[in-house]
Amino acid sequence: MSAILIENLCKSFGQQPVLRNVSLQIEHGEFIAVLGPSGCGKTTLLRTLAGFETPDSGTITVGERCYSAPGRHLPPEQRELSVVFQNYALWPHMSVAENIEYSLKVKGLDRASRRIRVDAALMLVGLDGMGERRPADLSGGQRQRVALARCLVTRPQLVLLDEPLANLDVHLRAAMEEEFTRFHHHAGATLIYITHDQHEAMALADRIVVMQAGQVMQFATPQDLYRQPACEMVARFIDDGRVVAVRDIEPDGHGFAWVTLYGQRVRLRASHSQAVLPRGKICLHAGDLHRVGNDAPGFDGILRRVVYRGGYSQLEIEPADDASCRLTLIQADAAPLRIGDRLRLSTTDGWVIPQ
Repeated sequence: MSAILIENLCKSFGQQPVLRNVSLQIEHGEFIAVLGPSGCGKTTLLRTLAGFETPDSGTITVGERCYSAPGRHLPPEQRELSVVFQNYALWPHMSVAENIEYSLKVKGLDRASRRIRVDAALMLVGLDGMGERRPADLSGGQRQRVALARCLVTRPQLVLLDEPLANLDVHLRAAMEEEFTRFHHHAGATLIYITHDQHEAMALADRIVVMQAGQVMQFATPQDLYRQPACEMVARFIDDGRVVAVRDIEPDGHGFAWVTLYGQRVRLRASHSQAVLPRGKICLHAGDLHRVGNDAPGFDGILRRVVYRGGYSQLEIEPADDASCRLTLIQADAAPLRIGDRLRLSTTDGWVIPQ
């Protein structure tokens, strides 16, 4: 079983801390995405799991085996895991089948057994009949499938994926997302998937680790990250959430709180442990706002930008009482609107960010 326990993991390069007391508990068979801006430490976390980097402190335990601890560092070849790299890492002088079977040959599996497992892996990733081709003769998506087949053929219990779709165009990435879902279903392994693309992470993962500056900001399901961000960083990072200052926060103890938003008292979702506070912040997404009539309860805003997204427009609106803030509203037809128009908005949902 490949349940993973990471406790107080730290890693620095010179004087620069890259991982700061990272602790995670991952269940066997989960698909976990590690998400964050460039330089947040997500790739270093993968490399410490793989054994390519030695932590300064902390422990990594996979199943019953200790991979890393003070005074102990298991080398990569003894960790019983597979890694899928961003650049595929295929040997150009080998055929597709030879690339896939190489690890089985190293393990001493007989030729007949190797051939059966290679053919099965090729069929699973949709490359049956292509075993004799060279990697140079394949498209980017096909090379990624070879990397997946090479991983799958070893029947690993833990798979680490380092931004595996970063080199593919947007249409091929969408197709490969389905491929990874199938791969996870058939492999039954625990997957740790490093990415900077939040839409990719939200589509694929059971749970997501959001990192910033080497720290775990939140570890939760995609739905919880979107609806209940634990801090301002997560609120801003996930789906371009907008953080807005509010006053007079009064929780009702039942998962909601009354707040004053631009002069209006509104009821928003909140933590059951939310305290009464004179000031705080909330997270609003585009779907949390809608236009209302000029006499309806709400607040005024000034249209500053219209971005056509194909089928709908994204409106960037500056609240009349807060020139430092921009809110997002989705509208099917923005043709009648002009930059500078005054709009009346009302909230339909929102989240009080815990303090």
